[in-house]
Amino acid sequence: MSAESRVPASSAVVSTAAPAAPAAWLRSIGIVLLASAFVAVCAHVALPLYFTPVPLTLQPFAVLLLGLLLSPRLAAVSLIAYLGEGALGLPVFAPGPTGASGLAHLLGPTAGYLLSYPFVAMLISDHYHRSRRGFLAALVSAGLGSLLILFIGALWLALLTHGSARGVLAQAVIPFLPGDALKVVAAASLAAAWLRLRNRNSRSSPTT
Repeated sequence: MSAESRVPASSAVVSTAAPAAPAAWLRSIGIVLLASAFVAVCAHVALPLYFTPVPLTLQPFAVLLLGLLLSPRLAAVSLIAYLGEGALGLPVFAPGPTGASGLAHLLGPTAGYLLSYPFVAMLISDHYHRSRRGFLAALVSAGLGSLLILFIGALWLALLTHGSARGVLAQAVIPFLPGDALKVVAAASLAAAWLRLRNRNSRSSPTT
């Protein structure tokens, strides 16, 4: 085959590969925006508790689910974008007792929970995708992530209020354990169902 006949083939590879990168970037940006919006919606499903500055919300459920569904990088970037939106003053955080917004809210009593989200989502995703994915693996990954969120949230509240370990546990951990257990099960169930659906669709799609 002559050099002239090889040139169009290589050019075709470059021309088809060139649009692929922008398309992948646009897809990732879309996922990040949708994921951060999902967390924001879940944040506003909130129930204030009179004995603690930490409200009961669906935010942790969103973090667990995104960690199970997205890659580690996308999961972390999505939660970083969410925190950035909140820091800029967008109404994405759960309503707090002080009514603070932006950076003031981000550094308030719930800061430990909020700042843990990117790290926890990345760890959940990494642990889950390294395992034999299924309901049990999703349950373990989400459960560990949930405990880590509670731990970091309680640690921050302890540093902020200088409260006793017993008082911090009563305000930042114990009231949320039953609800977080349900969130873990729900996130794991949805992730396992999504995986089954993808596998079914991949088996039923025609091969070329």
